[in-house]
This record gives sequence, structure tokens and C-alpha cells, in this order.
Amino acid sequence: MEVRIRLQKAGKAANKRYNYRIVATSRAEARDSRHLEVLGYYDPAKKPASLSINKDRVNEWVKKGAQVSETVRSLLKKAT
Repeated sequence: MEVRIRLQKAGKAANKRYNYRIVATSRAEARDSRHLEVLGYYDPAKKPASLSINKDRVNEWVKKGAQVSETVRSLLKKAT
């Protein structure tokens, strides 16, 4: 099973003010389907944007062969 670390939409869509979960999920699953583990949260609607990532768990998944999406990679750089 290929694992991917990516964003998953969460929150209300009424005002199109989404927040996101950073999750480890199977690559074959749809964006908003089941995930293996929640690794953090990202809310771009707040000023400044709110970001919380469990870097230790992300590193564990990467060691196991998980691929990180470009968006999550850029968020990891901001969190450093």
C-alpha cells in the first residue's frame, strides 16, 4: 500500500472557509475519505494562518516510505 501525506478538507463549506487536516492516507483513497492517521491541522482563514503539525509522526511515516504532497511539504517548511 502506498501512503501519501496530504491535506483533507474539513470544516464548513457554507462560506467557503475550509480548514484542513494533514493526514496520512492510502494513495488510492479519495481526498476526503478514510485516513490512517491525523498528523496536524491547517486553517488558512485565520490571520495569521493557524498551523499545527506533529513533525515526529510525519518523520515516522516518511521513514516507512510515505510520499509527502507538495502543499504539505511547503507547510512543513513554514512550520520550521
